Amino acid sequence: MLAYLFWHRPKTDVETNAYERHLAGFHETLSEADVEGFQSSATFRIEGASWMGPETPAYEDWYLLDGSCAMDPLNEAAVSGARKAPHDAAAHAATDGAGGLYSLRSSGRGMDAHLAVWFSKPEGVGYPEFYEEIEPWTDRPNASLWRRQMVLGPAPEFCLSTNEEVQLPSELDPVVVKRDRVWP
Repeated sequence: MLAYLFWHRPKTDVETNAYERHLAGFHETLSEADVEGFQSSATFRIEGASWMGPETPAYEDWYLLDGSCAMDPLNEAAVSGARKAPHDAAAHAATDGAGGLYSLRSSGRGMDAHLAVWFSKPEGVGYPEFYEEIEPWTDRPNASLWRRQMVLGPAPEFCLSTNEEVQLPSELDPVVVKRDRVWP
């Protein structure tokens, strides 16, 4: 499973409630689209994502996909038909957009957690060893580990989506992002 993530914020002249209504309207119409390989989406108001700068509010959208072959059909569906107007309203109200592609590396789906802990693998550590080292945090109920693909996006390489406070080793440079679900 892949997740396309999109980080963004409203333009300074756009009211937060109006922006969130635009986002919800877009995601609602997208959920009704019949796009092969597209599973679901969610949008969160986030706090603490250093790559988004100090301005608030910021948002993080998750689009769950069966695989990369779903990206083109999803992209086309997002800006056409019944979704065009809601997409355009949200897009015209947004600024500072950046995206990333992440693959699921553990159980869970990641869209129900209110925390996202972002971190990077230390240099010189192999992936098998690294996965074993972080297993105490990733092998928990309702936790999911996501790994960035092809160095797309500004966020660190890994995202641990969880509802539990975790204390990762400091050498991982963890960034804790609090998430409040906007939609659904």
